[in-house]
Amino acid sequence: MIKETSSPEQTFAFARSLGERAEAGQIYTLNGDLGAGKTVFAQGMAAGLGITDPVTSPTFTIVQEYEGGRLPLYHFDVYRIEEPEEMEEVGFDDYLYGDGICLIEWAEQVREL
Repeated sequence: MIKETSSPEQTFAFARSLGERAEAGQIYTLNGDLGAGKTVFAQGMAAGLGITDPVTSPTFTIVQEYEGGRLPLYHFDVYRIEEPEEMEEVGFDDYLYGDGICLIEWAEQVREL
């Protein structure tokens, strides 16, 4: 599904509604320029899952885990990934096939994975 929103509020509300209905094992990929609202989407998704921790982009850590909600949220920012081995190093497969929701910013960077 491709969904375009025109404001941070719309993005947050849409993502929150998805989070409220999300099921373990789902994967959401986010593509867009800097400032397009990818982190706002992640914040809305977390809110929909019942996660109250502050959500920020995991630009330098690659993955940020959020728990304490209905399901865990695994938030990836793969903008700086250059080699598939880097995803293996952070345990990508464990997250991908785990019991939570994967949210991947800049997914086009790792399309071949």
